[in-house]
Amino acid sequence: MSWNDLLFMHWRVDEKILRNVVPADLEIDLFEGEAWLGVIPFVMADVRPRFIPSVFASNFPELNVRTYVRYREKAGVWFFSLDAASRLAVRAARRFFHLPYQFARMAASFDGESIEYRSQRAGRPGVQLLCRYKPVGPAVRFRSETLDSWLTERYCLFAANPVGEVFRGDIYHEPWQLQPAEVEIEANTMTAPLGLTLPHEMPLLHFAKRLDVLAWPLIHPGAPR
Repeated sequence: MSWNDLLFMHWRVDEKILRNVVPADLEIDLFEGEAWLGVIPFVMADVRPRFIPSVFASNFPELNVRTYVRYREKAGVWFFSLDAASRLAVRAARRFFHLPYQFARMAASFDGESIEYRSQRAGRPGVQLLCRYKPVGPAVRFRSETLDSWLTERYCLFAANPVGEVFRGDIYHEPWQLQPAEVEIEANTMTAPLGLTLPHEMPLLHFAKRLDVLAWPLIHPGAPR
């Protein structure tokens, strides 16, 4: 798959609030003592099983709400929600990856480098993101010890099945080439289902034009890959 026209929006949040909504088996990952939450709109492209021709691939907008966790020293991502405009992708991800995908009415339109992004969760009109964003500078690769790298260079995700058993899914991609960005947010209530209100401050922003990604099936997090 490819992740296209992606905007990272990150806010500092209270670790105690996250602790209430993240499985107890997972440690909240902190950067210099602070927890972070991301709201990340993008467009999924060329989504397909390996060895299947691209003519059968899917393309659709996706939007995730996530934080950062550790399990046995392995750092990864915990998704609170993943909204997608593909019913098939939602059903498959929920069934095979135990991920909290939700179907949403979504659109991403382009005016030069600007992207107008609109998402409203089906059956939940109060859960939406309406924004316009664009890159505003050249792409760079951040050093590994920076906050920018810590937030974005994550090569696995954690998920839980209906009985609470935790699994790990590994991914592979080249390091991010990130651009500075600006955003105008008309509405963002994506964290409302968590009972979490985001700070009123402007989020930390990064833009990526395209990243090609490989993903593997879930395993128990203590098992070797």
